[in-house]
Amino acid sequence: MGHWSDGEVQSRLGAWARAAWAWFDWQGAAICRFGDNMRFVGVTDGDKVSAEMKFGFSVNTYAVGDLAGRIQAVSENQIADLIRTYLAEFEVAPELQPGGERHDSLREGARIEAGMRAFLEEGSFKGFTDTFEDLRGLKQLPGLATQRLMADGYGFGGEGDWKTAALVRAMKVMAHGLPGGTSFMEDYTYHLEPGKHQVLGSHMLEICPSIAAHRPRLEVHPLGIGGKEDPVRLVFDAELGAAINVSLIDLGSRFRLIVNEVTSVTHPDLPHLPVARAVWECQPDFKTACAAWIYAGGAHHTGYSGAVTTEMIEDFAAMAGVELAIIDSNTELRDFRQGLRLNDLYYVLAQGLRA
Repeated sequence: MGHWSDGEVQSRLGAWARAAWAWFDWQGAAICRFGDNMRFVGVTDGDKVSAEMKFGFSVNTYAVGDLAGRIQAVSENQIADLIRTYLAEFEVAPELQPGGERHDSLREGARIEAGMRAFLEEGSFKGFTDTFEDLRGLKQLPGLATQRLMADGYGFGGEGDWKTAALVRAMKVMAHGLPGGTSFMEDYTYHLEPGKHQVLGSHMLEICPSIAAHRPRLEVHPLGIGGKEDPVRLVFDAELGAAINVSLIDLGSRFRLIVNEVTSVTHPDLPHLPVARAVWECQPDFKTACAAWIYAGGAHHTGYSGAVTTEMIEDFAAMAGVELAIIDSNTELRDFRQGLRLNDLYYVLAQGLRA
């Protein structure tokens, strides 16, 4: 409400327009699932038919063998072009540089990126998933490839998590042209020092460099899962400042979006964690936020962004007609739980009786 020249009115119209752009982008979008869901992890799966009816995007599985074939078809010229790009854009560890003892690992990472990019472009996909349990025919887990594809706007979800892949894509669209980045994310571990509770967010390899505070460093390290060769990856710390974590979950009878407002903060060096990472403090505080997240059914994968705002997600949820649970500086746990109970009643009645 207000005059068109009011800065606040313009800002809110801008947020609404970005949400509408992301909603439009979902209509007819295709998410590629390389292989199936990670075994014994139900939270990364869900009802794909209901999702297509509700949101407009489709999710289909493609054989990892088909991807492996596309990767093997990559030419030497394509690999050489990507190597030059890596050397220009990133700080590259000496062992990965041309002539270095691990340069072949970087060449394989480039081969995987070129093959995955071609597969996704040929299928007009807007997001994708994979899982380390289903990568037969690939020599490495596609860490560097996933990071660079996300930086170019693709949505991604680990372990077959197509809901988060679609969500990250939507958040990428909302954030286009704004300062701050957007990435797939996971709560990796918690710092439980009294009075200084923090969350360390990361993933095995797949954090988008759009959130990097400084020039990422390209490194290679062993990975204790997946049974593959040591994968290359970009290592960096996230930008500091306000951000949000967003989760999209399937409750069986409906979908729910959950937002937690956080603040990315400085942290000590992490020499034994050679992956991209962010450390944040939760709003209103760690204990309240984590309890509310659990009560709301928040998943361990999220879309993390320093560019997308809670208001954008709120507008997006309204367009989608889905429930939204917000955890911010005003959250009181008793009221939050009561709100979830009332939402349960509302969404049952709003759907009406079905024959």
